[in-house]
Amino acid sequence: MSTPHWIEARQLNTYYGASHILRDLNFHLGKSETLGLMGRNGMGKSTLLKSLMGLVKPRSGEVNIAGHPMTGRAPYEIAQRGIAYVPEGRGIFGNLSVRENLVMAARAGTQGQRDWTYERVLATFPRLAERLDHGGQQLSGGEQQMLTIGRALMTNPDVLILDEATEGLAPLIAREIWRICEVIRDSGISSIIVDKNWKHVTQITDRNVILVKGEVVFDGPTPELLAQPELLEKHLGV
Repeated sequence: MSTPHWIEARQLNTYYGASHILRDLNFHLGKSETLGLMGRNGMGKSTLLKSLMGLVKPRSGEVNIAGHPMTGRAPYEIAQRGIAYVPEGRGIFGNLSVRENLVMAARAGTQGQRDWTYERVLATFPRLAERLDHGGQQLSGGEQQMLTIGRALMTNPDVLILDEATEGLAPLIAREIWRICEVIRDSGISSIIVDKNWKHVTQITDRNVILVKGEVVFDGPTPELLAQPELLEKHLGV
């Protein structure tokens, strides 16, 4: 792959009806990069992710995945390019068992890689290994989040997108999710992480992007962001 970026978006304008959400937005994610996507509620984070995944069609601009033009393509086509999406709300199959949720997603990655096997996922998520025959609807919120991430890893993705990684989870479970995020980072998978806890996000990210009203107001390395507490205060309310 000649491009240094897995994902590149240029001049995105996305609307919901008459509401202009993303405004000439430029965004990229590099290979083996862990990126924090930040901003208060309603600033366009989820809309950006959905625009990248083909769930919402931008009115103008372009999206490239691994150097291929993918603007307006169907979500399954974007997934086939190696992008795995863990949406807010999780979206597991409640009528399937943990085992079935995982096995149905298993496939080789875009380069034929099978680094994330069923056995490796269960070793990474020991709680799931204890609940293989439980239905998805029988799991706690934290266990469902683990299952969704595990299912995404079973696709051996090049990029993993986590929207609201620890939203509503108990502190102990949230800590486990952050541990898993570190494992994913160390495995070489690129990732985009959305979470309100900027302190945890910046412990594992290489770079961070802050959105305000659909526009990028900061894009830079984590140390650069942490050196500007006034920026965190202004845009994240910390």
